[in-house]
Amino acid sequence: MTPQIILDTNVLVAAFRSSRGASYRLLSLIDSGKFQLNISTPLVAEYEEILRRETPHISGTDVVDYLCTIANRHKIFFLWRPVLKDPDDDFILELAVKCNAIIVTWNIKDFKKSARFGILVMTPKDFLQHIGELP
Repeated sequence: MTPQIILDTNVLVAAFRSSRGASYRLLSLIDSGKFQLNISTPLVAEYEEILRRETPHISGTDVVDYLCTIANRHKIFFLWRPVLKDPDDDFILELAVKCNAIIVTWNIKDFKKSARFGILVMTPKDFLQHIGELP
């Protein structure tokens, strides 16, 4: 079964900042069939806002548009917020619960309470190892 994932925005920002790290490697595999990306409207809005602010020298619009074409799109209707330390991360957890996806993030500690929903949280490097792309 193909792993379902959600990319936290910090992974995209890291990929835009360096072509040497795990985030860039993960983004380069986005259409490889080794995993399936999942998105929601709030997540796409955050991608656009944060990329515009954090990487003003690079336009992330084309990348976000591409992600929207290849990802599974979901509408979220849960009303059990807030759960996480940072309420701005709750919509990522809600999406992960809906599609039973792994959250890929550099901020593992922000998603500690995800475990009670059965949601795995991994760094990009850990996820690449999980799918056999790194030793």
